[in-house]
Amino acid sequence: MFVDLVELYCSIDDFWKNFKADWDKYLIENNKPKRGPDPFLSIPEMMTIIILFHQSNFRTFKHFYIFYVQKYLSKDFPTLISYPRFVSHMKDLFIPMFCYLYSLRGNVTGISFIDSTKLQVCHNKRISRNKVFKGLAKRGKTTAGWFYGFKLHLIVNELGEILAFYITPGNISDVSVVDGLSKNIFGKLFGDKGYVSSKLFQTLLKRGLQLITSLKSNMKNKLIDIKDKILLRKRSIIETINDQLKNISQIEHSRHRSPANFLINLLSGLVAYCFQKKKPKLKFSVNDLIAC
Repeated sequence: MFVDLVELYCSIDDFWKNFKADWDKYLIENNKPKRGPDPFLSIPEMMTIIILFHQSNFRTFKHFYIFYVQKYLSKDFPTLISYPRFVSHMKDLFIPMFCYLYSLRGNVTGISFIDSTKLQVCHNKRISRNKVFKGLAKRGKTTAGWFYGFKLHLIVNELGEILAFYITPGNISDVSVVDGLSKNIFGKLFGDKGYVSSKLFQTLLKRGLQLITSLKSNMKNKLIDIKDKILLRKRSIIETINDQLKNISQIEHSRHRSPANFLINLLSGLVAYCFQKKKPKLKFSVNDLIAC
């Protein structure tokens, strides 16, 4: 289901007006002539189209652009350009899209959930033939088996809002990114067995963040507060979010033709999720837990 077109565009356009004024101050001119004409579509218009794709039922951006945007949205975007030209200019959206996503991050409430999910870029049998991500993607392993690609590390609050994210090669362990990923986050952080680390626990605790994880089979059982035990069982909220990011926002597929477009696809998929009217969330609030 599409988000409201006018609402989405106005939000992006307001952001762009403020962002561009600050961005232009730090740009360094290289005095090199630009190749080819500038696109008729503005940055906010291109961002709107890409984000709309991730909320649609189309499985490929090419079919979405040709059979929906050019056919039904020509009045809303009167200066549409061809699909190949649009794709060639998508790399210009990385910094605006990243900063726009940063502006949409949720509020830290004191309850956070952390998890990682694989972003497979090709089938395992085609790893040796993949040239797009050579030197960037790595082989990693999850509970479902081996894969070739990247990992998306995510922290969300109990309302299903994204607080922070990291993108790493597939061979990077989950524990190694938690310290940097959880900066400016306080309260309690709930994760699975992959985040068990006494050193990490002590590091986070020193700056006001308590890491709570489930126990491995070879670990001794420890007493845990009943409220924390309830919240630990609700960790499936972030697994649901990862599932929606892949199956609705389509952040994972094997059709990428450049690393830049891979990043644009990922960022726009995360932005599209932020605009979802109904996000996975807990049915009780922090205040309800305090009252228990």
